[in-house]
Amino acid sequence: MLPKGHGGRKVYSNEASLLQTVRMRRGAADPPLSFNLSFHLDNGYRANVTNEHAGGVAEATSREFGSGQKVFGRYTLIKVLGRGGMGIVWLARDEELERDVALKFLPDLMIRDHAVFDQLKRETNRCLELTHPHIVRIHDFIHDERSGCISMEYIDGETLSNLRAEKEQKIFEPDEIATWISQLCDALDYAHNHAKIIHCDLKPANLIVNQRGELKVSDFGIARSLGDSASRLTMEQGRRGTLVYMSPQQLNGEHCTHLDDIYSLGATLYEVLTSKPPFYSGNIDRQICERVAPSMTERRKELDIEPALVPPVWEDTVAACLAKDPSRRPQSAAEVAQRLQLAPAQTRIRIAPAKSLRRKTLLVGGIAALSVLVLAGVYFGVLKRQAKPISQAAAIPEKSIAVLPFENLSEEKANAYFADGIQDEILTRLSKIADLKVISRTSTQHYKSAPENLPEIARQLGVAHILEGSVQKSGDAVRVNVQLIKAANDSHLWADTFDRKLTDIFSVESEVAKAIADQLRAKLTGQEEQIIAARPTNNVEAYDAYLRGLAYNLKALDTPAASLGAQKYLREAVRLDPNFALAWALLSYVDAVGYLTTTLQPTLALREEARQAAETALTLQPHLGEAVLAKGFYHYACLKDYDTAVRYFEQARQLLPNSSQIAESLAYVTRRRGQWAQSEAYFNEAGQLDPRNVKLLSQHALSYIALRRFPEAVRKLDQVLDIMPDDLDTLAEKAAIAQAQGDLRRASALLAPLHPSADHRSAFEVQLYQAILERRPALIVPRLQEILASPDPALGFYNGELRFWLGWAQEVAGDRTAAQESWRQARSELEPFLKEQPENYYLIGDLALTNMGLGDKAAALALSERATAANPIEKDAMTGPSPIEILARVAAQTGDSDRAISALQKLLSIPYAGPLATQNVPLTAALLRLDPMFDPRPCRRAGPHRCARRYRCARRYRCARPFQPARPFRPARPFRRAGPFNHECSLQPCRRARSCWRAGPFNRELSLQLCWRAGPLSSECSLHLYRRRARSCWRAGPLNRECSLQPCRRACPFRRAGPFNCECSFQLYLGHALRETFDSF
Repeated sequence: MLPKGHGGRKVYSNEASLLQTVRMRRGAADPPLSFNLSFHLDNGYRANVTNEHAGGVAEATSREFGSGQKVFGRYTLIKVLGRGGMGIVWLARDEELERDVALKFLPDLMIRDHAVFDQLKRETNRCLELTHPHIVRIHDFIHDERSGCISMEYIDGETLSNLRAEKEQKIFEPDEIATWISQLCDALDYAHNHAKIIHCDLKPANLIVNQRGELKVSDFGIARSLGDSASRLTMEQGRRGTLVYMSPQQLNGEHCTHLDDIYSLGATLYEVLTSKPPFYSGNIDRQICERVAPSMTERRKELDIEPALVPPVWEDTVAACLAKDPSRRPQSAAEVAQRLQLAPAQTRIRIAPAKSLRRKTLLVGGIAALSVLVLAGVYFGVLKRQAKPISQAAAIPEKSIAVLPFENLSEEKANAYFADGIQDEILTRLSKIADLKVISRTSTQHYKSAPENLPEIARQLGVAHILEGSVQKSGDAVRVNVQLIKAANDSHLWADTFDRKLTDIFSVESEVAKAIADQLRAKLTGQEEQIIAARPTNNVEAYDAYLRGLAYNLKALDTPAASLGAQKYLREAVRLDPNFALAWALLSYVDAVGYLTTTLQPTLALREEARQAAETALTLQPHLGEAVLAKGFYHYACLKDYDTAVRYFEQARQLLPNSSQIAESLAYVTRRRGQWAQSEAYFNEAGQLDPRNVKLLSQHALSYIALRRFPEAVRKLDQVLDIMPDDLDTLAEKAAIAQAQGDLRRASALLAPLHPSADHRSAFEVQLYQAILERRPALIVPRLQEILASPDPALGFYNGELRFWLGWAQEVAGDRTAAQESWRQARSELEPFLKEQPENYYLIGDLALTNMGLGDKAAALALSERATAANPIEKDAMTGPSPIEILARVAAQTGDSDRAISALQKLLSIPYAGPLATQNVPLTAALLRLDPMFDPRPCRRAGPHRCARRYRCARRYRCARPFQPARPFRPARPFRRAGPFNHECSLQPCRRARSCWRAGPFNRELSLQLCWRAGPLSSECSLHLYRRRARSCWRAGPLNRECSLQPCRRACPFRRAGPFNCECSFQLYLGHALRETFDSF
């Protein structure tokens, strides 16, 4: 079958020029004008430009040139470098800039057509953005009324294809080209990410090594912006690029992306290391689309090249680049360099070519190609607009499968874990076959064992086949029934029943995986066959314990109970069989996740166990993908050593080609590094392999929350609720977003039906925070007291954190005595954990807030700074700012306004995950207005005896109910027009207070507060300023700006200003400054 878009005409290609016949129709009555074009120049420029097949176009020029002639006012022609079907190339001297350049003169036909001419000029101007040391520069587009040309950098060097041809065995070894490939990857990464331009015809002939031994990428002039339409540079009945280096998508005429360059990069590496491209004979079109290329070692053996062995890291990376599915290729050129373990291009020592370059006048390889593709593509795109169809979505690959949950037919329902384990083991073995697309278990676990709507499920998961099964366990006997179904027509392709002893269960898993691979015609490498047949352990009891631990892990390690259960059984498994590498790997992963999320107490002993388990697994089986992944996760979660973690994750990607955990883990690492866009790309990649993984969707939503992109976060959470409609944590997360947006009514509606236990920390703390924000602490105090009456030891330091919440709620309720007692108990419970968990910044933050409540300012600030040092923002962009929020809260409550405002301004300008309610919502302006910790504090020197003259209020700055005057109050006249209040509520407890839209919760209570929570008026010194003193102040300018009722000239030193420093010295300074902060964000 021929590729789409070629009109049934077979295209032939070899290592010389790829010729295309292009037809232009100038009008309905005009005969077709035909000429031959050479797509690109495959060898050195001088050797090939003269071999262009000249057609009528090149001859159709009315202008003659000669050596020494000056053109366009600044260029002196030196000699002809080549003459071909699309024009003449001259070596010229740019007299203004005093440099040699190559001038490609264009046919008159192109110059006379204004539409084509304008498009060509714009396209060339786009290429001026490419200013990289390893990319051949395009200098200018020059023209007059008679002719036009493109000025390009002149390169004196040799193409990589020529250099390879001069080698004795016609190949390079990896160490010989490592420098050049590093430079090539750097150039591609720059073009793709900075200029948004793709090459579309990368190959050895377009890679030039100059006399200094530096590689230059030519022909980037033919690339186009990623945002351009597919038809712009597409010729009728033609393809852009050179066939043997084309990706299947490019071959079929689909929209060209940077991943097509990644494929071509792989094909280029394949050729320079083996002397042949991946497919070079026979029906190349079909082979590119359907066949997997032999390994480079196998190709070298076929061609009798010694040494035959290519290093595994090069084998694996090139194979990944040549993947048929673009999503399974490295997603950037930088990733290719990283996989090849290449040093950065700018730091690598230069290596000269193996053979000294001959002095040739070598123009940029492919100057003609620039003109040919851009000109012809634009020309025909304008004159005969006939765009190729672009597929709206990738077709579901035939070699794709999802394994649905196996039904437990055992009489003992407690054996459900065994059915789950068998399903997961079969899926795991299938996922290690690179030629298959296998959907992760986390996307299938929410379906029934034998659903009725298989075609719809297959569509949701993006697979062509479904595997169903059942397991029946009785004593040491096991029956496993499986059936492979083609989803499109719900037909059974294969089914079998296996009756085995428990000791032989591994053979069943291997046989099933092998049979499915055969049915789907998946090609298995020798290594994959060994992996499928491997027995993880010979100890049945150890395997049973492993399956029990796996069952806890599969449910999600989001509670202490689940983490402790998984840890318990996995420890038992490795105790029974110390050589059980798979169990060691999973134990390390469980420990690391628990350490990071604090579902296990993050002690130094736990971190050490995670390390030892990972290293033991790798020692037992160095090529076990799960062990490599576990070691990477240990470095990420426990050490925050992101560079090492990434290396392990990339290594694991080669061993676990269908594992969404790799991309998911890379998403976490890049998020912690503050690379939010890259993190989102990895989340999307993981979502392709695991489209219904609720944990993945929730974590993706968490990224949007940290970025304060709340609408997108809600959409992700709604996807989770489509899968799990009553998920507690997801509903609480949506409520937390509503809180951050200031919509307490909606948050309350979402939280009302939820009744989380303390074990569900996220949902429980969102409910606690809701009551605090609503100033209705009576809703939660009894519940907290009930939980803390019999604390759960498994919660560890979290019990002390709950006591802090209890004290906060009691403080808001006005019961200061009870609050102080709760905080004292919280401190006594939290401090002992600090010895075992010295780096737990959550714990340190809890202690800082607790000491703040107890009035120990020095200890609170010291602990806040210690938490910041334990988790610096430079090391962790996700949670690093959390201790800064703790510091801001402590500073606000202890009167250190400058530090509080500085911290808040920083927090409001960056994304991060907040420290309080564990849905990790960052601070927003709405939360600052609602959170009691940011209520402005009154002057400490204002004694309660001064308040008693006019008001009855709480002894602290926070009252349990609105303040009420002890007797009817007549507002002092001078205040009616004072400062900012003359627009809204004039400082009167009157009906006009309702119109004060910034008054926060006070517009409901009708108390005597200032606009936007004026703290002093709601506390001890409220309106102590009686008429006698008011007369001297009502015209005071600072009312409009900073500090309430102070004389204008003395307003700056807030604590010393005027006669009112005894009553209201601090007053509105913090409140007004915070308000300015809100307005600025």
